[in-house]
Amino acid sequence: MNQTVTRALDLLAALQGDAQTLDQCAERLGVHKSTVLRLLQTLEAQRFVTHDAQHRYRLGSRLFELAGAALAQRDVREVARPHLERLNEQTGQTVHLAAYESGDVVYIDKLEARSGIRMYSRVGLRAPLHCTAVAKVLLADLPLAARREIAEGIDYEPFTDRTIRTPAEFLAELDRVRADGFARDSAEHETFINCIAAPIRDGAGTVVAAASVSVPTLSLPAHEVLALLPQLMTATGGASADLGWAERPAADREDRP
Repeated sequence: MNQTVTRALDLLAALQGDAQTLDQCAERLGVHKSTVLRLLQTLEAQRFVTHDAQHRYRLGSRLFELAGAALAQRDVREVARPHLERLNEQTGQTVHLAAYESGDVVYIDKLEARSGIRMYSRVGLRAPLHCTAVAKVLLADLPLAARREIAEGIDYEPFTDRTIRTPAEFLAELDRVRADGFARDSAEHETFINCIAAPIRDGAGTVVAAASVSVPTLSLPAHEVLALLPQLMTATGGASADLGWAERPAADREDRP
């Protein structure tokens, strides 16, 4: 690689932390100050770096623009796929990826169970809003007013005797999902299936997809499905990190009006 380009990249990496003076930058790169100054001036002209009144240099706005563009170009299905493949391999169970699109929750990816019963779900199929774990995860991230509007508009079809039947029950369930950080479908959609789901977030913290593990009761009882949660959270956390999300303390998160 061209030495000037290499030094410029090393210089940007050196500015990832606190602001640096010219002397500090030169020391970090191990080159003469005049060389570093020329690099800084070139980078500053293109807004890759900036400096304050004390002549301390820091990363400039151009880098934030490029970072945002890079993240926007990453398709959540493509980003999540290797994490979901690992989850499927670890658990041996059916793994789904779903997104909220124009009022519907739609499956956008699926990895079949490695043995046993295969589920009828398929990519492109809509998931019922009131009784599937992926839908609960996606709707729980919406502002309170939107959650209330959706809850009031659902046709609460009773798929099983455990299906949620009223807006009040559904809103309470979404509150639990927000508090817990994951959702459950305990034989609410199908009597013989238990499911857990967790959110995948983008760099702004918005839930852009939900991943789930679905298990027939013939394979595992409900409490053992819940024991798969750490593997699921590792997968969704990894996908979120690849999309630019950095976890925040729960106390920093507020409900949106």
